[in-house]
Amino acid sequence: MHPNPSFRGESAERNLRFARERAFGTLAINADEGPLLSHIPFVISEDGAAVELHLVRSNPIVRYAKAPINAVISVIGSDTYVSPDWYEVDDQVPTWNYVAVHIRGKLSPMPQDELHGVLVRLSAEMEHRLEPKKPWVSDKMDQEIYARMQRQILPFKLDVASIDGTWKLSQNKPDDVRLRAADAIEKHEMGMATAEMASLMRDA
Repeated sequence: MHPNPSFRGESAERNLRFARERAFGTLAINADEGPLLSHIPFVISEDGAAVELHLVRSNPIVRYAKAPINAVISVIGSDTYVSPDWYEVDDQVPTWNYVAVHIRGKLSPMPQDELHGVLVRLSAEMEHRLEPKKPWVSDKMDQEIYARMQRQILPFKLDVASIDGTWKLSQNKPDDVRLRAADAIEKHEMGMATAEMASLMRDA
């Protein structure tokens, strides 16, 4: 998380909403050989107290998470390079604007018989966003094949201890300076989801 309080002022509710809507992030733990990372889809409980996910059995994180272990999920949103020329004021430096939310807590294995429920909740969360498409459900599969595929993955839960966000949107600049940069960002498209970033900067 960025140390500048100008970029740390978003509410816990907005950070949680962003992570819930993004639903994809990087799970990280400390291991003997150094940090281990895994890129995962996830679903957050309605009260925001837990994150459900699954890992393939061969994932190195699995052998460290046989009992509760400290972990963090980093959820990244839009980002962009910002040229100092775009501010049209003197003595500025290049920077990078971005949105990131970190979910910290204890990662624990769930009973294997809860895997189906985790998969149902995760797929349902994604499928309902595709309306009016009829949602995909596991009943569409040959159940023997589905059971065989389930044996390859394991369910996990992260009990949430904290959710922190950085929304680096040039809030530390005067409004006219920030808006000029937003216009240039939308034009040059140097980053990921730059139109979204420009919109966030205009609303900051």
